[in-house]
Amino acid sequence: MAELLRTHTTLRVGGPARRWVVAADERELVAAVGEADERGEPLLVLGGGSNLVVADEGFPGTVVQVRHDALRVDQDGEGPSCGGVSVTAGAGHDWDELVSTAVEKGWVGVEALSGIPGTVGATPIQNVGAYGQEVAQTIASVRVWDRRLRGVRTFAAADCGFGYRSSRFKADPGRHVVLDVTFQFRQGDLGAPVAYAELARTLGVETGQRAPLADVRAAVLGLRRGKGMVLDAEDHDTWSAGSFFTNPVLPPAEVPEGAPAWPQPDGTVKTSAAWLIEHAGFTKGYGGPAASLSAKHTLALTNRGDASAADVLALAREIRDGVQARFGVRLVNEPVLVGCEL
Repeated sequence: MAELLRTHTTLRVGGPARRWVVAADERELVAAVGEADERGEPLLVLGGGSNLVVADEGFPGTVVQVRHDALRVDQDGEGPSCGGVSVTAGAGHDWDELVSTAVEKGWVGVEALSGIPGTVGATPIQNVGAYGQEVAQTIASVRVWDRRLRGVRTFAAADCGFGYRSSRFKADPGRHVVLDVTFQFRQGDLGAPVAYAELARTLGVETGQRAPLADVRAAVLGLRRGKGMVLDAEDHDTWSAGSFFTNPVLPPAEVPEGAPAWPQPDGTVKTSAAWLIEHAGFTKGYGGPAASLSAKHTLALTNRGDASAADVLALAREIRDGVQARFGVRLVNEPVLVGCEL
């Protein structure tokens, strides 16, 4: 029986994979990718399935599920007073498990990225970020299998082209299969300076101040749960692909009046996709019985139990087009669309 991709994605949509392979280690991952390429088959590399919308027709090629989850730690000295620690995690390592370990061990810099579903290998592709932190701030290097050159390459962080929800890997889709990611963490009991106002308020500190690592993780998990952004099989508000649209980055003159505005170093301004959606008339819970906006957070499109990919995409188009008609701003999807488009 064909493997159904809806059972492997957090949005719970997607048809069958023509061929399904589980890669338990790096050797199996490289072999599976190489075999698919030699056959000229389409290839989908799947981690936690948290940032995907897969077509109802499924995937007409090989799907490789990455389970390579090795963890290597190279410590510089002992104790929180020492300089830092280098941690290399396999692409299939659960992301939130790594964050939990970091908080427990006193590794600073990813505590605000708690509760994000998915695997380590996906984080540099999207340059995952939340609550004022981005994974690029702690990545030292990314090791990949280059499908074009048919060899292993290592990219230092400076060569990864990291930007807002972007990287060289996302800009050249499909070419690089992440094998592992090396992080460089400072050590200590306090997290990085809190850069997000909502998180600072929750922690009872000023923006730019620091708080204990465990407190930051607990606060972020609480905030995410309140928005339906921590996976829970019993809560349909969490049956989503996370934030469905990225926050638009615009010339200052194009930011709608009254919208949040965060100036960027290049002179542009980032504004809030959630604000645009709400002020275009799409409130929490908007949609039909199959697919709707989350009742907790307007950036999440959710599966209410038996939605198809077509249901989700129809709602996404309605919201995108409604925002553009109201404000002249075209929202861009954050999840990767496989076999489908907006």
